[in-house]
Amino acid sequence: MSSHHIVREKQEPALLIAGLDNFPNELLGQLLEWSPTVIVTADQAERVQTYGIKMDWLVADEPMDLGQSDIKLIPVGNDKPVKAALKYLTAQNYPAVNIITDSFSVNDITDFAALLDIVVFFENRKIITVHSGFNKWKPAGERIEFLTQPHNFLYTGLFAETDTVFNTIRDGLITLQFSDNFLIMAELF
Repeated sequence: MSSHHIVREKQEPALLIAGLDNFPNELLGQLLEWSPTVIVTADQAERVQTYGIKMDWLVADEPMDLGQSDIKLIPVGNDKPVKAALKYLTAQNYPAVNIITDSFSVNDITDFAALLDIVVFFENRKIITVHSGFNKWKPAGERIEFLTQPHNFLYTGLFAETDTVFNTIRDGLITLQFSDNFLIMAELF
């Protein structure tokens, strides 16, 4: 980062680390590059600490002795840790979050998908929430899976393999139109 770039709080997506199994270190470095707000679940805190990553928030009901100062708590209460963190981010008006996790259910993010731009890295997939009018340049033959069923679905640049799995026809722009508030789709990374 050159010295003339100023990163303002909440300008970059927050980073929620809920699992790092099989997650590439290079990609983790890219997600940390612009100094996002880093939120870590209690079960990942010690592992994240061994990577030398500064945590801003810990999702836990009780503080942990992690040898870092100024780590604030996001209480879990009766929620799952990811849901507790997403509640906090929406309450604080964060516009976006990247989530790294070892377990994923669409239900984990559906309550927040209309409020936040969410990207989930799970296994070898990048799961994103998109809004109608979405367009993106994609290479030919790339596979896209829709994890929620779109209504009044119109698309260009894709051909349907099944009701939920599509492939890009050629290098170029794909576009998605639908009547839902959002759509959750997965791409390989």
